[in-house]
Amino acid sequence: MRVLVMTAVAPEQDAIRRGLGDDPRFEYALAGVGLAASAVNGALALSKAPYDLLLIAGIAGGFEGRAEVGSIVVASEIVAADLGSELLDGFSSLEELGFGASRVPVAEELARRATAALQAAGLPAQAGPVLTVATATGTAATAAALAARVPGAAAEAMEGFGLATAAQRLGVPVLEVRTISNRVGPRDRDAWRIGDALQALEAAGSVLAEVL
Repeated sequence: MRVLVMTAVAPEQDAIRRGLGDDPRFEYALAGVGLAASAVNGALALSKAPYDLLLIAGIAGGFEGRAEVGSIVVASEIVAADLGSELLDGFSSLEELGFGASRVPVAEELARRATAALQAAGLPAQAGPVLTVATATGTAATAAALAARVPGAAAEAMEGFGLATAAQRLGVPVLEVRTISNRVGPRDRDAWRIGDALQALEAAGSVLAEVL
């Protein structure tokens, strides 16, 4: 299996690379931050060679009650949670507007096996929807609105949907794995545990190397 591993920034790439080890099956590229950069960079990277899988990896915010800080989320689906239109009676997604799709499926069986392997290794892992947003959530009201919009939402990041859309157009299956550095909601930088999340990403990588 030839796997392209994409992260938003270099510290995430370094962490997942340490976990996956010196394995020629894995190649690496940076997505940049945000949906637009990740879609462009993902398409460019994926078009350079035939890949069997795109592994999206990085840190993320976790929804309270679904993914605690320091835990691992394997995406059950990838959702562009704020891609749509705000109407007087609430938010409408692209599907509801008839303009396209705001969800990209993942490689379901692989996601199930990855989640089970992480749990078997004693790591705090769970599966759930991973949301892609253009603006990181900073209030409890927005967090609640997103959780209501996507039932079971586990994590929030900024690149997954862009990368997954590029992969889908090129026929490459997708797996997204996120480790939680902070809660989705009010921005409390003093409570962020980025170092712990990067360590969890490295630990997840060592398990994923066996699964893949």
